[in-house]
Amino acid sequence: MSRPPFPPFTAETAAQKARMAEDAWNGRDPARVALAYTEDSRWRNRAEFLQGRAAIEAFLTRKWARELEYRLIKEVWAWQGERIAVRFAYEWHDDSGHWFRSYGNENWEFDAHGLMRTRIASINDLPIRAEQRLFHWPQGRRPDDHPGLSELGL
Repeated sequence: MSRPPFPPFTAETAAQKARMAEDAWNGRDPARVALAYTEDSRWRNRAEFLQGRAAIEAFLTRKWARELEYRLIKEVWAWQGERIAVRFAYEWHDDSGHWFRSYGNENWEFDAHGLMRTRIASINDLPIRAEQRLFHWPQGRRPDDHPGLSELGL
């Protein structure tokens, strides 16, 4: 199995990889998202450490059951060789209707087939009011004309 584009990354292919990840995560299908990772992929997400697709899929299932109306934007921060660093923000609410904007950074490392073998994520949650939300597209893929993080001042 392979997932182009492949390393080594350029500015264009790193941005393409980040947008593909954003689109997949906004689709909120844990099984589909997990296929972008190697069978033995290693993750750190906040204080949780995972290994393997099954663990990733289970994690994402729990995540999207808790983080409702999830909408995510990713932006490349840096890239070199088989590595990409992104920053991101996503908005969501809990089952009590409290809204949050979560900010973070991810470090990604890919194998030769374009599958992510390592993902290290640091994330902080900021409570926001519903009227402070900035991500207002229908659930799913962010429209191409919707502003990104830099355009939104995030």
